Amino acid sequence: MRIEPRPLLTISACLLFGASLLAASASVSSQADERVPPRNAHASPYGGWDCMRGFRQVEEACVPIRVPANAYLDSFGSDWDCNRGYVKDDQGLGCKSVKIPANAHADDGEDFGAGWECDRRYHEVSGRCTRVLVPANAYYSEVAPDRDWECNPGFRQEGEACMAMRAPVHGFLVGDHDEWACDRGFKKNADSCVAVAVPANGYLNRSGDDWHCERGFRQEGASCIRLVVPAGAYVDYTGNGWTCAEGLHEQDGACMRDRETSGQSKPEG
Repeated sequence: MRIEPRPLLTISACLLFGASLLAASASVSSQADERVPPRNAHASPYGGWDCMRGFRQVEEACVPIRVPANAYLDSFGSDWDCNRGYVKDDQGLGCKSVKIPANAHADDGEDFGAGWECDRRYHEVSGRCTRVLVPANAYYSEVAPDRDWECNPGFRQEGEACMAMRAPVHGFLVGDHDEWACDRGFKKNADSCVAVAVPANGYLNRSGDDWHCERGFRQEGASCIRLVVPAGAYVDYTGNGWTCAEGLHEQDGACMRDRETSGQSKPEG
């Protein structure tokens, strides 16, 4: 007897098997998401679980937080801080007493470190607070980048002293009188102001401490020489150089006509 194939039954069986696998996978995933929190934990509103106050998570368990002597459980309930007058030891396992030297006070903002800072007008040197030595013509300052004092207006720091500022001839004091600048027509040269030598066909720049050449002239050393503009060119935006007109390009100090095809270019004019 001839047996006929049954393709429809085979396809139905495969579909049923696949649906069973999906259902089993979803069930396992749901069980994983809804796993029971460990002891001393509670379900988190964001999924999973969190340890209760006074416990911290270690792998899949919540273990008690050991609060050492002279410490307390912090506001989050997940760690501890030292009492005032104590800081965490180098291993971070306990609290050690802060030894505050003379002319210092407790620094409550530090969990580690010395736990103290020097009073105003004192600075730390080898674990002690020594008074800041302010030189003459200076004042105590907490904002100076590399020292604890700044010079008075009209004085400038030179080493560990403040020296009076005096402008040279043809100069004047600026800012807080701790710097100087030269009058217009003069420029700085070491500790003096020297006159700016403006050549013929030149003029002082806007700052008054240098010079430029007039339009139609270009600088050559300390002189202004007349600008030679070749045929087919015009003075550029600087006024001290030239540019070839459209359709021309510069070559060996002349303006040559552009060629679309290869060949010898010829000067314009």
